[in-house]
Amino acid sequence: MSTETKIDPVTLTPAAVEKVRELLGGDDEQGRALRVAVRGGGCSGFQYALAFDQADEDDHRFEFDGVPVVVDKTSMQFVFGSEVDWVDGLQGAGFQVNNPNVVAACGCGSSFQVREEAPGEGAPAV
Repeated sequence: MSTETKIDPVTLTPAAVEKVRELLGGDDEQGRALRVAVRGGGCSGFQYALAFDQADEDDHRFEFDGVPVVVDKTSMQFVFGSEVDWVDGLQGAGFQVNNPNVVAACGCGSSFQVREEAPGEGAPAV
């Protein structure tokens, strides 16, 4: 019997699940998923790009509480183990990514930097 703890590649909080369901609710959105991606840019090096999109052939695909999520192979190394949350507060409302791979973020909170060694090293293959 294994005592290993399974790490989900990307998880969603209950608030994020509810918001994604609300946003994907229409029949015209069939087949779409929440895409969690990382793009180069910002003052710290990387930025998150969350969007609703069709899955590509090479994407990692999961379902979290019935909500479809896709991550491209390149982004997976930067977001593995992350939690997507929906926050609604004084600073505004939006999705927030809580990423254990981040070592620094810019002051405005829109970009981040990961550790120097290859992100996701030692992480189980997905």
